Amino acid sequence: MFRIIGVILRSADCNTLIMFDLVGVLSLLKTVKCCILASDTLKKYKDMRKLFRMVGYCLMAGLILSSCDNDDSKMAKIKVSLVDAPADYESVLVDVLDVKVNTGEWQSLENVEKKVYDLLKLTNGEEALLGEIELPEGELQEVRLVLGANNKLGVNGEELDLDTPSAMQSGLKIKIHSQIVAGVTYNLVLDFDAAKSIVKAGNSGKYNLKPVIRAKMEAMTGAIKGVIDPVETECTVYAIVGTDSISTYPNEAGEFLIRALEADTYKVVVIPTLESGLGEVAKENVEVVVGEITDAGTFTFETPAETAAF
Repeated sequence: MFRIIGVILRSADCNTLIMFDLVGVLSLLKTVKCCILASDTLKKYKDMRKLFRMVGYCLMAGLILSSCDNDDSKMAKIKVSLVDAPADYESVLVDVLDVKVNTGEWQSLENVEKKVYDLLKLTNGEEALLGEIELPEGELQEVRLVLGANNKLGVNGEELDLDTPSAMQSGLKIKIHSQIVAGVTYNLVLDFDAAKSIVKAGNSGKYNLKPVIRAKMEAMTGAIKGVIDPVETECTVYAIVGTDSISTYPNEAGEFLIRALEADTYKVVVIPTLESGLGEVAKENVEVVVGEITDAGTFTFETPAETAAF
């Protein structure tokens, strides 16, 4: 006589596998059978096998529903990208070894792209996807960027070593404190401010890397785009609010994009190089709305003038 030990079911609603032992179920059915045989009111059921089958189905359904109720597979997806604010160097090379996020415990991103990134190539909407991870709904507290020792600075045709604090071996912690919702994909933008992160070490000719990084959840921010005219004008674009400013460069088509901006009203200033002989162009009251890209329009350089500092 064969004995059924267990069974595996797949729940279509939960997309999970459910395994349970039928020994206990059969034991329960045996008890039910005894009760039924002892009861005159239930003797009218001629086909006892149908009743046993119904009871078994109910038990299985209860197990499946219980598994669904406890299903923790509802996750949010976090993509982590690296961008840069411009700096007056030929290259800024940073050696990324790992990226970790903290929701109560530290976890590394999946498939982290471990390599040396040139920050100065990550402007004007260009970004490097460092990796991604699925996390349960809740609070994303911190992100940790772990750098290696192969960091360099391009100056006057040379690549100089960037001395990096030993603390970077365990990673630079960046506060986030953002709520994430299951089923939503977020883009966490790490804005590495190269200009503020590189510190000259006195008159030694050496440079230190002391990372200054902003971290913003893109689903919680907006952006400003625009275009310059003439498109070949070399310039820097600033979005200014209060005493804070965020900058980028236009691309070859004269288009620019400043992303990861908090909702606010900005002044957008475009400052050409001194060599161009052109004056700055500014637009006031450019409103940034969460989840939207505000088109600031065209910034036209019309008459030569002295460049004014803002």
